[in-house]
Amino acid sequence: MTSFAFGHALRIKPKQTVLYQFQNFFIGKQITHKGSGYQFVPFGFSGVTVNRTGDGLEATIVFPNSDPDGSGKLARNWAIEALNESWIMEVDVLIIEDPDPETGLAAENTVVHTYVGQVTGGQWDNVSVNLELSTVLDAVGTDVPRRALTKTNVGNLPISNNVRLR
Repeated sequence: MTSFAFGHALRIKPKQTVLYQFQNFFIGKQITHKGSGYQFVPFGFSGVTVNRTGDGLEATIVFPNSDPDGSGKLARNWAIEALNESWIMEVDVLIIEDPDPETGLAAENTVVHTYVGQVTGGQWDNVSVNLELSTVLDAVGTDVPRRALTKTNVGNLPISNNVRLR
């Protein structure tokens, strides 16, 4: 009998090069996906919805607020840097055709969808680190890129709410 499962492969990129590669299905194992090794980290990925017009909405990646990759570095430490520098995160949603860790670790899995988002927000508590990802596909709805109205950007700003355009 064939069984199918869903998992995620995550690539975290501060610039153009990949800094971290994680997967969240094979506990304590490393898989090969797209020719690279992905280490297990218990993260969650949710919130991706696409409507008929193709607008992408925000997604959330949740990490434990602990040492996820065994490096001795808390997720919160690099998450703050990811937020401040607007890192890019790419998530492949995978169909894992053979969820047996003894036989399925090196097999290429079917990619259902790839979500690419920029870290635009985040929060943490004692248990988890939540990073909000936004896509540029719907820049109007999700405020990407986030910019503040300043005198340098738009010129003199009104000091009253009684403004009329003619």
